[in-house]
Amino acid sequence: MNRSRRAFLSTAGLALGAGCVGELTADRSGKRTSSGGKRTETTDISLLLNWKPNGLHAPYYAAKGEGFYEDQGLALADVESGQGSDFAAKQAGLGNTNFAITSADQVLNVNSRELSPLSVGVVMQRSPVVLFTARENFGARFTAVEQLEGKTLGTGPGMVRLLSKLMLERKGVLRSVELVDTGYDTVQRLLSGRIDAAGGVFGDVVAARHQGYTIDSVPVASVIPSYGHVIATSKRFARDRSEMVRAFVRATARGATWAHRHPEAAIDHLVDAVPVLAESREQQLDKWKLMSSAFMLSDTVRTKGWGWSAPKPWRTTYEALHGADLLGGSVDPSSVWTNDYIDTDYEYIVSYAETVSES
Repeated sequence: MNRSRRAFLSTAGLALGAGCVGELTADRSGKRTSSGGKRTETTDISLLLNWKPNGLHAPYYAAKGEGFYEDQGLALADVESGQGSDFAAKQAGLGNTNFAITSADQVLNVNSRELSPLSVGVVMQRSPVVLFTARENFGARFTAVEQLEGKTLGTGPGMVRLLSKLMLERKGVLRSVELVDTGYDTVQRLLSGRIDAAGGVFGDVVAARHQGYTIDSVPVASVIPSYGHVIATSKRFARDRSEMVRAFVRATARGATWAHRHPEAAIDHLVDAVPVLAESREQQLDKWKLMSSAFMLSDTVRTKGWGWSAPKPWRTTYEALHGADLLGGSVDPSSVWTNDYIDTDYEYIVSYAETVSES
């Protein structure tokens, strides 16, 4: 084991073996049964979030609160708060958690560093990265990236900065925009007028609006195909416990559908599980409504179903990371994701786009 490999693993912790689970089968409704037709005992599973619980995680709390995981024979005792998408991807790759919510870029990044998290479903079909302005300071409604010519744009680190730069480049204005590193203070610098525009995620837009500002945004995904949140597990776990992975994907798809239909109740489940969020309930609700209405549908979902991956967004993200020399080594972008665990005959997967579009 080389030195960089040891250092990488030391920051992620020691891998724990996955707990044994029984063999599960599914009837046509997706409910878990034994071969004799009786409901099986539920099997304990673990889920690690990419960050602290918030409105973007409504599908998992809805699925847990409404018993959808139990219907699939899974017992999700707790949803664990995360420490970033990089940490979540590492833990999935190590087998320290059965499932993790992470990001497409970190699945690629961690795979380039000798671990093997595998994306088994795309939750956020469009990247959460947006360019946005405060109309009170910008002086006009922001509708096109070309309006940033001659302006200052602040961003934090990582994929937000990479995708923001790529967006400016695709629109031919990168050379005429002054890029400013704003760390994790992007929103406040924008609202105070110290920068003209910002690159961030749509949650930043919601936070700024809740401070009383008129915020206009342009999603990076309108120009650059790239994914946001994905469900990851270890390749070994997916291979050895394939039916368990399918069951988790089915339950989460149902949770996403239910949370879209019942956003208030979905946030109630979130707040019940994380009472500290009661103070920011309306902000969490707005985050979920924006995510479910603008970032979870795609042409791929309309034709294939909830959670489906297409090759192009993975290649785009890989090329951005590789071009910025942010990967630890070589990785085939087609090797870090699969659609093998998405049951396209399951109601809440195959009809997701139609259901959401009708609501």
